Amino acid sequence: MLGTARRLLIGRPIPTHRLEFEKLAILGGLAVFAADALSSVAYGPEEILHILHLAGPAGLRCLLPLAVAIAALILVVATSYRQTVVEYPSGGGAYVVARDNLGAAPSHVAGAALLTDYVLTVAVSVAAGVAAITSAWPELHGHRVLIGVLCVVIVMLVNLRGVRESAVVFAAPVYTFILVMLALVVVGLLRVALGGLRSVGGAPEVAQGAHVWQPLTAFLVLRAFASGGATLTGIEAVANGVQAFRTPSGLNAARVLALMAALLAVMFLGTSALAHLVGTVPLESETVLSQLGRLVFGRGAIYFVLQMSTALILILAANTSFADFPRLSAFMARDGYLPRQLTNLGDRLVYSNGIIALAALAIGLIVAFGGKVTALIPLYAVGVFTAFTLSQSGMVLHWVREGGPGWRRRAVVNGIGAVVTGVVLVVVAVTKFVLGAWIVCVVIPLLVLAFRTVRRHYDFVASRLTLEHATAVRPLRNLNLLLVGGMHRGTLEGLQYLKALSGNGRAVHIETGGEPDPRVQRLWSEWEPDIPLVTLPSPYRVMAAPLVDYINHVREAEGFDVVTVILPEFVVRTWWESLLHNHSALWLQIVLRHVPGVAVLNMRYEL
Repeated sequence: MLGTARRLLIGRPIPTHRLEFEKLAILGGLAVFAADALSSVAYGPEEILHILHLAGPAGLRCLLPLAVAIAALILVVATSYRQTVVEYPSGGGAYVVARDNLGAAPSHVAGAALLTDYVLTVAVSVAAGVAAITSAWPELHGHRVLIGVLCVVIVMLVNLRGVRESAVVFAAPVYTFILVMLALVVVGLLRVALGGLRSVGGAPEVAQGAHVWQPLTAFLVLRAFASGGATLTGIEAVANGVQAFRTPSGLNAARVLALMAALLAVMFLGTSALAHLVGTVPLESETVLSQLGRLVFGRGAIYFVLQMSTALILILAANTSFADFPRLSAFMARDGYLPRQLTNLGDRLVYSNGIIALAALAIGLIVAFGGKVTALIPLYAVGVFTAFTLSQSGMVLHWVREGGPGWRRRAVVNGIGAVVTGVVLVVVAVTKFVLGAWIVCVVIPLLVLAFRTVRRHYDFVASRLTLEHATAVRPLRNLNLLLVGGMHRGTLEGLQYLKALSGNGRAVHIETGGEPDPRVQRLWSEWEPDIPLVTLPSPYRVMAAPLVDYINHVREAEGFDVVTVILPEFVVRTWWESLLHNHSALWLQIVLRHVPGVAVLNMRYEL
C-alpha cells in the first residue's frame, strides 16, 4: 500500500543514466530558479511602503529613489554573480567560493546563512502568496496558516517528482506572472501619463494627515531600504543550482541570471513607480499589488489573473529553495558538515531528504509566526547578504590568485559587488536587529557550531575505521544464542538455523510469567536433547535487561569474544495484521545494538 501511494505521489524511479536528461534548458531554468527573485516584486515595494508610511507623505516620496537604488543593486549583484557561475560550473555558490578562497570558517558562515535564507524564503513566499489569495477572497483570511502548510506540502511533492517535472509544472504560472506584471506596469504608466488613472483608496487618508507621523530620519529611510533589500534574495539561487542546467551549465546559468535580473529590475522599478505616482499605501486587508491591479484593470478577469498568478508565483518562489537547499546541503554533507543522508539521490534523481527537511522547517516557521509576511520579513535578507558579501570577496581573491586575461576587470566587478553587498548587510542587520533579525544573527553561529560538531564526529569515525596501524585478523570465539519465546514451528526453524552455524550454540528463554517450571522448558527436552536451553527469570516482566546481563556474564566468565543473538520473527501478509503483534524482536534489536560485542541476527519466517 505504501509503495503504491509513493508511486502515485512522486512517480516511478528514474535510472541514474537518465540524470543528464533531467537537467534544465534556459526556459526551464528560468521557471525553476527565477520564481523566488521575480516573486519579490509582489512584496518588496509593499515592505518599503510599510516603513515609509510611518513618516506620512514625506516618507512616501522616498519610494522612487529607494526603488532606483535597489534596481541598481540588483544589476550590480547579478553582474558579479554571472562571473561566479561561469567560473564555478560545479555549483555550490557562496559556500564553495568561500571554501576555496577564504577558508573553512567563512564557508561555514556562508553555508549557514544560505540554509537559513532558503528556509525563510519558503516561509515568506508562501505567506505572501496566501496573502494575495486572501486579498481577493477575504473570507479565507482566518485559514491562512492551514493554506500555507498545504501549499508547502504540494510544492514539496512536486519537487520530489524531479527537477525537470517541476519545471514543466511551474513554467505556466511563472511566465503568466511575468506577462501580467509587465502589462500592469506598461498599462498603468500609460494611463498615468494620459491622465486616466485616479488615486487608490487609502491615499487621501495620508494627504489629510489622519495620523501622527514619525519624523523622516536617515534611520527610517535605511530601514525601508533594508526591507526592500529582500528583493535580491533569489539571485544567489542560480549560483547554487548550476549543476541543474544542461551543458554548458555555467554559460546557461549565466544567461538565466542575466535575463532574471533584467526582468526583476524592470518589474520592481515599474511597480514602485506606479505605486508612487498613484499614491498607494499598504492596507491590512489588501496588498499593494492588489490595489494597483484593481486600479489599473478594475475587478475584472485580468485583475483575478494578476492575483492568482501573483499567489502562484509567490508560492512557487518556494520552489527555488526546494531546488537549492537540497543541493547546498549535499555539498556540505559531502564535506562532512551535515549528515551524509543528505547526499543520497532519491528515486527521481533529486535529494529527497533535503527536500523533506526543508518542508518541515518551513512549515514550523509558518505555524510559529501565524503565516504573517510582516512578521517574517525582519528575519529575511540578513543571511543572503552575508552570503553575497562572502561570495564576492572570495571571487576577488580568486581572480588575484588565478590571474589570466582580464582578471583585473573581473576582480573590480566582484570587488564592487562585495563592497555594495557588505554595506547593505550592515544596514539590514542594524535596522532590522530589534525587529527580529537578531534571531538570524544567533541562528547562524549556532549552525556553524553544529557543522563543526558534525565534522568532528565524522573525523572521529574515520580515525577509528582507518586501516592504518590495524592488526592482522584473528579468529574470535563466538557464542550463538537462539532466543526462544515458546515452543512452536517457528522455534524449530530457528533451531535448524542455529545448528547450521559454526561455534557454540545454546538457546535462551526469558520467563516473564514467574513459573518455576515453564512449559517451554519441558517441551524443549522432548524436541532438542543436545542444545541446552537457559531460562532467565524476569520478575519485572522485561526482556532486554535479563538478556543483556546474561550476555555480559558469559562473555566475562566463559571468555567469548562475540555473542550472536538470533531473533526469530514471523512475517504476516498485510500491514494491518502486523499491527496485531507486539514486535518484541524489534525492540530487542534496538536495545542490543548498543551492547558491545553483540551481533544481532533477525531471522524471519513466513507463516
